[in-house]
Amino acid sequence: MTTLPPPPEGTPAAGIPPTEPFADPDGLHSAGQTDQRAASAVEGKTVATRRRRRSGSPGALADIWSRYKRNKLAVAGLVIVAVILFMAIFQPFLTPYDPFEQNLLNTTAPPSADHILGTDVLGRDMYSALVYGARLAMVVGIGTMLMSVIVGVAFGALAGYKRGWVDAVIMRFTDILLAFPLLVGAIFVVRIFGQGVLPVVIALVIFGWPTSARLMRGQTLALRESEYVEAARSIGASDTRIVLRHILPNAIAPVVVYAFTSVGVVVVAMASLSFLGVGVPADVPEWGRLISQSYNFIRVPGNEHLWLAPAMAIVITTLAFAFVADGLRDALDPKLRGGN
Repeated sequence: MTTLPPPPEGTPAAGIPPTEPFADPDGLHSAGQTDQRAASAVEGKTVATRRRRRSGSPGALADIWSRYKRNKLAVAGLVIVAVILFMAIFQPFLTPYDPFEQNLLNTTAPPSADHILGTDVLGRDMYSALVYGARLAMVVGIGTMLMSVIVGVAFGALAGYKRGWVDAVIMRFTDILLAFPLLVGAIFVVRIFGQGVLPVVIALVIFGWPTSARLMRGQTLALRESEYVEAARSIGASDTRIVLRHILPNAIAPVVVYAFTSVGVVVVAMASLSFLGVGVPADVPEWGRLISQSYNFIRVPGNEHLWLAPAMAIVITTLAFAFVADGLRDALDPKLRGGN
């Protein structure tokens, strides 16, 4: 009788059905683990990328600067903005005269060794008045921009993320504010609160934030259905965390570009209000007020410095911030950055 060799190790004996490993016919367990691992990986990758960008890694900053400096006008605008900010910050140390000091015996004097830009219609040193006007313009311009952007980003993100009736209410309110021309609405508000720097800021913020809100809403609507946002939702991230940690860092670039542009808009708006007599008080050396006070001397030969100097200050400041915004748009454009 021939003896059969024993079956190889692991082979089931005769008559005994082979055992199968645990089967998950619906694939629920493995699919759930896979989805969770994928979500965690996507969120981790997104957070890590964002942290590297936000931490100002040398590579990211070098990439942004390399794109920015290709625009020569943007570089020139950045230099001019830096000079204006320097003059605004150190105004008390850069002005040889008190910008509020009046000398009615020396009005509309032409440029001289004592007054390099002459004197205005109230006898104030024009150079000192212009430097103080730069300080006032930067305080109002940057302050208004920051408040408008903060309010606009908050409401825009809320409208874009929640959608539904929240979006409808916020957007209809912005439609009402945007229906008013900026100067008309600002004049109405200033007439209610009275003349002064604070009423001007309040008026410009009220009619300035809807634009940034619409920008942020559009970006939020485009990003709320993206993969990394869905991954964050799948692991239970709160709405606040999703907006602040995932949507806002990826949506802020267009808002930053608009913010720099809006500084120039605010400077022109404040000067326009002061020129019309509804902005800052008459004794404040503000650029628009200086032009308004010299209106009767525009056609008088030899008095060009009365209106030309403040007008050039407004034009140069507005163009400088516009050039910076244009350079930032090119530097922060994700399509351009992804093309290299």
